[in-house]
Amino acid sequence: MPNVEKVSVSMTPQHAELLRDAVNSGAYASGSEVVREAMRDWSAKWLQKRDDIAKLRAMWDEGKASGPAVEVDFDAVLEEARQEVKSPAPHAR
Repeated sequence: MPNVEKVSVSMTPQHAELLRDAVNSGAYASGSEVVREAMRDWSAKWLQKRDDIAKLRAMWDEGKASGPAVEVDFDAVLEEARQEVKSPAPHAR
């Protein structure tokens, strides 16, 4: 396999047993194959989490830049939202 870097990984005895079981069952050819699949799964999750964090930070910055906080009557806002849901859309006649 070209461009492969070897790294040492420590794991709990339970994880090591699961890895050996996966190889011994024939589902994987080697422990490295198990770890590569796990890394692919983790990579996808990490990229999504990283994007989510960036979006949250942007929303936080936008909120801070929008000015000082103002007190809101939640009940009034909720009632306004309920009225909007009840009223038919302008084009749905």
